[in-house]
Amino acid sequence: MLSTPLSGVAPIAPTPFDDDDEVDYAGQTRVIDFMIDAGVDAICVLANYSEQFSLTDSERERLTTVILDHVAGRVPVIVTTSHYSRKVAAERSRRAQAAGAAMVMLMPPYHGATIRPDESDIFGFFGGVADAIDIPIMIQDAPVSGVNLSAAFLARLAREIDQVQYVKVEVPNAAAKLRELIFQAGDALPGPFDGEESITPAARPGRGRHRDDAQRASA
Repeated sequence: MLSTPLSGVAPIAPTPFDDDDEVDYAGQTRVIDFMIDAGVDAICVLANYSEQFSLTDSERERLTTVILDHVAGRVPVIVTTSHYSRKVAAERSRRAQAAGAAMVMLMPPYHGATIRPDESDIFGFFGGVADAIDIPIMIQDAPVSGVNLSAAFLARLAREIDQVQYVKVEVPNAAAKLRELIFQAGDALPGPFDGEESITPAARPGRGRHRDDAQRASA
């Protein structure tokens, strides 16, 4: 659990794979140690840059356990639990909390190029996840989802859903959107984060299941 609101640098941990496309769990712990030794304030795992869509459910579960056990409270760990289904996202978030995550990060639900919910359904999605956990939620406002989250709507989510305490803005002109979000949300949003890809630190590209390094640089 976080005793104070999280601030500072919270990089995405890449997931290493071996030559047979199997997760390199020993390599993963070395990645985590490197980040902690570099002085990060928190680490986010299983995110888009971590190749979350390339992982099986069992790999996700094992990675969560391996990483959180290895970190052992040295820094807060943010576990990405994105999924189109509210039920699945809530269950992933429950398991992440039980394993020791400090918070969870989720994109709004989307599926393919055209299937996206309206604001009412998005509100219900995050509300359902919040009902399942006690730890904070970071909303990932990411272009990859194709879902438009206005500053006004994000501020409403922060005001009306207690666990929504963080927003990571990755869209172009993130600074301007963050200014508006901070103005509208006020004290209801203690954790606005800038995650725009062009200024987000990225680890050196390595071997992975996803071969397009341009897409791998998305957090």
